[in-house]
Amino acid sequence: MEALVCRKLGDPTTPPDSSEDSSLTVSTSHPIPKLDSPTSVRVRIKSTSLNYANYLQVLGKYQEKFALPFVPGSDFSGIVESVGPDVTNFKIGDPVCSFAGVGSFAQFIVAEEKDLFGVPDGCDLVAAGALPVAYGTSHVALVHRANLKSGQVLLVLGAAGGVGLAAVQIGKVCGATVIAVARGAEKVEFLKSMGVDHVVDLSKGGVIESVKAFLRTRKLKGVDVLYDPVGGKLTKESMKLLSWGAQILVIGFASGEVPVIPANIALVKNWTIHGLYWGSYKVNQPEILEDSLKELLSWLAKGLITIYISQSYKLRQANLAFLDIRDRKVIGKVMLTFDDPKSITSSRL
Repeated sequence: MEALVCRKLGDPTTPPDSSEDSSLTVSTSHPIPKLDSPTSVRVRIKSTSLNYANYLQVLGKYQEKFALPFVPGSDFSGIVESVGPDVTNFKIGDPVCSFAGVGSFAQFIVAEEKDLFGVPDGCDLVAAGALPVAYGTSHVALVHRANLKSGQVLLVLGAAGGVGLAAVQIGKVCGATVIAVARGAEKVEFLKSMGVDHVVDLSKGGVIESVKAFLRTRKLKGVDVLYDPVGGKLTKESMKLLSWGAQILVIGFASGEVPVIPANIALVKNWTIHGLYWGSYKVNQPEILEDSLKELLSWLAKGLITIYISQSYKLRQANLAFLDIRDRKVIGKVMLTFDDPKSITSSRL
């Protein structure tokens, strides 16, 4: 089968096989994974999503390390191609989606039956491949950890990216007043089209005055929940907008800088700080992920959320996808697909 293999840690924006030093290579004869238990299922992958975590995996900067060589990749969708003798919930031909620690940047992947989710009628299969990690992260953060309620004020940093756009939409489903922070006219206009209550354009000024002005017009006291996949200076500024009793969701550090959250201020203002490493739920509380993804797939089928795919690439173009992520050109999600990428456009369900 065809697979994108990380043979050495390094820059994934370099074209695969472009030199002996390239970190990535495209194998056309990678072994097709075999069913490894009576309840395992082999899936022919339709699409697989690139996340910032995948970029860090290849660089060797992710919190989990993998033995070389390895096939990167996490969330995916596809069609059941083969099933073990004890599989009862799926049959050959069923559309499914799921996530893995590694391995989805390939034509086939094997997963346990309990880790797969059927894709409901009415859901685009390519879009379902973008759902688990980005939307799963935001759903667990906002619904399970922060218990976001109708009428609360949600501030989303990095709002045009994968997890950010997911947080914006989930916030609206929950009935929150959503403030989105992004950079550049294209991203700002897109977020406005998604029904965001207020958008801060960082290319035109700082976050503090813009948000304070909006809060005054709505007669709101401050931000109740801060969703932060960015870190750095932006986190420090955003903390000045938080209400008493606010919650901070630490999602990631796309800025490259880990922020300092002063414990004394958290004490005085009764803030709750949630660290969220979504992947660890699979080991520690898998039932949370299962319930979360089932609800997200239901929302997707009902049209309550939208998966926006800004670009799709083939495996040999993976470096272009990583470039889009590194340079923050992505609005929503970027995908690797085993179909003609020209035939796949944004999925608005």
